[in-house]
Amino acid sequence: MATNKRTGVGLRAKAHPVLYEINTRVLLRELSLAAGKAVTLGTIPGALLEEWERYGIDAVWLMGVWSSGPAGIAIARQDERLRAAYRSALPDFTDEDIAGSPYAIRAYEIRESFGGEKGLAVLRERLAERGIGLVLDFVPNHTARDHAWVTTHPEYYVHGGERDAEERPDLFFRAGSGKGAVTLAMGRDPSFAGWTDTAQINVAHRGARKAMIQLLERIARMCDGVRCDMAMLVMKSVFARTWGEHAAPGGEGHAAGEFWTEAIGAVRARQPDHLFIAEAYWNMEWDLQQLGFDYTYDKTLFDRLLREGAGSVRDHLRAEMEYQKHSLRFIENHDEQRAASSLTSEPWLCAASTVIATIPGMVMFHEGQFEGRRVKLPVQLTRRPVEAVVPRTKVFMEQLLKIVASPPFREGAWRLLMPRAAWHDNHTWGNFLIFWWHHTGAGTRLVVVNYAPLSGQCYVDVPLEEISGTSIEFHDLLSEAAYVRDRNGLASKGIYFDIQPYGIHIFEVSS
Repeated sequence: MATNKRTGVGLRAKAHPVLYEINTRVLLRELSLAAGKAVTLGTIPGALLEEWERYGIDAVWLMGVWSSGPAGIAIARQDERLRAAYRSALPDFTDEDIAGSPYAIRAYEIRESFGGEKGLAVLRERLAERGIGLVLDFVPNHTARDHAWVTTHPEYYVHGGERDAEERPDLFFRAGSGKGAVTLAMGRDPSFAGWTDTAQINVAHRGARKAMIQLLERIARMCDGVRCDMAMLVMKSVFARTWGEHAAPGGEGHAAGEFWTEAIGAVRARQPDHLFIAEAYWNMEWDLQQLGFDYTYDKTLFDRLLREGAGSVRDHLRAEMEYQKHSLRFIENHDEQRAASSLTSEPWLCAASTVIATIPGMVMFHEGQFEGRRVKLPVQLTRRPVEAVVPRTKVFMEQLLKIVASPPFREGAWRLLMPRAAWHDNHTWGNFLIFWWHHTGAGTRLVVVNYAPLSGQCYVDVPLEEISGTSIEFHDLLSEAAYVRDRNGLASKGIYFDIQPYGIHIFEVSS
């Protein structure tokens, strides 16, 4: 049960929280090797927790804590496409490094080698002492093929016809044997073949839905928030489009309404402060927010930062503030390429990191991102290659995290400011992203990013009504430089910037 201290973490009440994704399997393996003994969730060194606290982390997402089964591990070891990915990331891998996908879950149980549920509870308490919440995964769309329900409750799954397993082995498999054998669907995204190590839950089946909600309620008691994998797949419209007549349980077994409305409502009835994060794509983010999610993945921003430039990013940030406040911003996670690899220069990496950290919503960082890791590790592996820390990246990230931990960013009001041309025919103004954060009593911050691989110049008007005084100082928190500007000059012309490629300023603004 949650203690008062634990519920005091108050993740839902934080306006601009920082989430940190951890690959649990890899972390515990590396900590154990370094210590020369088994390190569990409950015995993670205090120095590491203190580092997370120093970074201003509000919640840690432990990816990969749940138990995989023999079926998933076997598939992960036999699939040649996966083995090619393992080889690319970790050339000397062996089968012992392959633990199966953490999203082919056989049971929502913490393996004993991780310290079991007691170890998780100890870690949660230690995190809470530092004001850090705990987030765990929930996969609503599917289970592992050797989950107990496949045998005890096959009716919970989407079924195929007798010939589907033979004719569509990319979507269906045979479970059981003899007269008890059934053809079940693999979990899937409707745009792709099935995930071969999974079985598709039928969320339109009343019994399945009830069981999944009870499972979610149990998970919620173990943590402060859940990250819901591929959350849009169980929305009624998507589920029906994906499975059609295969998904109709018929008769009184049909569950009406949206799964998430029932599921989130059931958890919040007992734990009003529980945080819900949706992995979401296909422009379904707003719909999921309306169903109760606190935050939804902002993959659109990720794509625009990576491929489209400042103008496209600025357009995206003009969306309704309610949408902005409930978006989760990132430039890497376990599904994407490492940011240090996809953003091909260190200045670009730092500029993108600054953007996601200084706009509304939740910002997510991925373990290894601060150190500049470049190798994307397949989630089936428990070991990663040795990579040297990139000192400048680490220093910058630590500096950025310290800056955005201040009250103006955490509790203030945000505005998107519009740059304008410094002179006729100079179009570089369009490459600027400029944000204004103001908190009455705690101060003002001005963020200026030249989001382009060339120098740029622009003017921008600042909200002078929120600043008093005849002269105004702009103190750069990244360089310690300070600039004083006359109020009348700012009112008539705005403030001028001439910034190098991917240059960044974060100003403390005062009079």
